[in-house]
Amino acid sequence: MKKLFVYLKKYTKECITAPLFKLFEATLELIVPLVVASMIDKGIANGDRGYVVKMCLILVGFAVVGLAFSITAQFFAARAAVGFATELRHGLFAHIERLSFSKTDRQGADTLITRMTGDINQLQNGVNLTLRLFLRSPFIVFGAMIMAFTVDIKGAIIFAVLIPVLLIAVFALLILGIPKFNSVQSATDKITGKTRENLTGVRVIRAFGKEEDENEGFLLSTAVLEKLQIKASNFTALMNPVTYVLVNIGLVALIYTGAVRVKTGYITQGAVVALVNYMSQILVELIKLANLIITITKAAACGKRVSEVLSEEEGMATVPGNCGTDKSWVLAGEEGMETVPGNCGTEKLGDGSGKCPKVSFKDVSVRYYEGADEALENISFDVYPGETVGIIGGTGSGKTTLVSLIPRFYDVSGGSVLVDGRDVRSYDTKELREKAVTILQKPALFKGTVRDNLKMGREDATEEEMIRALKLSQSYDFVMAKEGGLDAKVEQEGRNFSGGQRQRLSIARAFIKQPEILIMDDSSSALDYATDAALRKAIAENFRDTTLFIVSQRAGTLANADRIVVLDDGKAVGIGTHKELLENNEVYREIANA
Repeated sequence: MKKLFVYLKKYTKECITAPLFKLFEATLELIVPLVVASMIDKGIANGDRGYVVKMCLILVGFAVVGLAFSITAQFFAARAAVGFATELRHGLFAHIERLSFSKTDRQGADTLITRMTGDINQLQNGVNLTLRLFLRSPFIVFGAMIMAFTVDIKGAIIFAVLIPVLLIAVFALLILGIPKFNSVQSATDKITGKTRENLTGVRVIRAFGKEEDENEGFLLSTAVLEKLQIKASNFTALMNPVTYVLVNIGLVALIYTGAVRVKTGYITQGAVVALVNYMSQILVELIKLANLIITITKAAACGKRVSEVLSEEEGMATVPGNCGTDKSWVLAGEEGMETVPGNCGTEKLGDGSGKCPKVSFKDVSVRYYEGADEALENISFDVYPGETVGIIGGTGSGKTTLVSLIPRFYDVSGGSVLVDGRDVRSYDTKELREKAVTILQKPALFKGTVRDNLKMGREDATEEEMIRALKLSQSYDFVMAKEGGLDAKVEQEGRNFSGGQRQRLSIARAFIKQPEILIMDDSSSALDYATDAALRKAIAENFRDTTLFIVSQRAGTLANADRIVVLDDGKAVGIGTHKELLENNEVYREIANA
């Protein structure tokens, strides 16, 4: 929770001012019963209309001043609460943006959305009510008891007995209810996940006629949430009856005691009215306090969940040094081996050309989380500048995982991945991803225009560069056919484009970046063979100096690659050209024949 209070620092003034003005209002409220008592005893009892009018004007004055205090307090409380929620939401969103793929995968999109929306809204309500009531309600409860002692000590003893009993009852109900509220929040997460899953997969659900099954599943989830909410609400529902019963018992005792003492002349009628007013104030404030504690309990549960996300380490740990190895920049050559300057990160000039590898995989192994099976195991190969390397294998063989290590979307669990001789873990993330651009398996377009989406590749891209990228990616014709051309509207997730069009626009966005390393992760799977062939020809002619990684399920797509890496169950079972692998590698031959 300490992580959250940082976002309130900017509103320190409001956090002090709001409770302060609420205390001013509460002070006036505690004085009102004494004014009413005086009006009864001196004005009404003596038939002094002038005094009654005077007291009424004082009460009106108290009301006006109290209203001003209350509005001021509400303003500052609302400003602090809304400002806090805004700052926290911005901070959480920025933090999520910096999390690694593995951490966002583990959290899940539905959970993160709930944290960003419902949980922060609950925290906002908690801050607002806390600033308004946290000091005011206890102040009035104990203030009313103290004021009662100034009116009549014997009558005030009822307050001294009743208030502890009320507090015990209220807090007992709250303590029993807290775990229930935590369960409600967890069930809400599941509902959010279920809703998101159904909305994103609505076409699949309809295609297989599973609407009724999904409705039943959703009803079951909401029924579980309903039961949990009822259980939690049962405790809060008992709050008002228990409080009212205890306070009314106190009122009966107070009125009886007051009537006897008025009859014997110990206190006046106005004093009894003042005591009853103080008792009513205590009742109202205890109910407010109970509701405040319920809100704080919910907010605390939500705050814990938001803090868990904020506690996730941003990005990934950086490895000191540049080579990612224990070697010095100038590596000592072994006898019979040519030494290489340290920026190569290898002891041999692997291709004999004097070039250092652009990308090197050194005995790479990957686990997605500790204790899991290895997704990749002991993979080693070098890729030189300008080479095209194909990655092929069956479903689940680790193709996407392998290429995701280059821009460091995931970290290795063993070995190292080097770019320009440097371990990727030693790079600043932005610097690394300027070098290596990935076109992901699932194309992602954002609401706006085609121009907006292309400029995500490079903000300062000119219109000529965008047109060129569209032509190279085979997107020019369908973009220009739309009204507005480059300024044609793109709906959320690119819903107004076909799957193949979305893929080609994603490719165009990457082309604008003009990266040193381009990774195409099965990013042309929705293209027909003619368009795919035209795209590969454009890449071969225009990106000769770019080191290219192509992940594909089609052997034909990779036929012209300089080398092809064949993966099977996380292991590299073959590396060679298309012709070599067809002759010597059974796994590749099966894929090609298929």
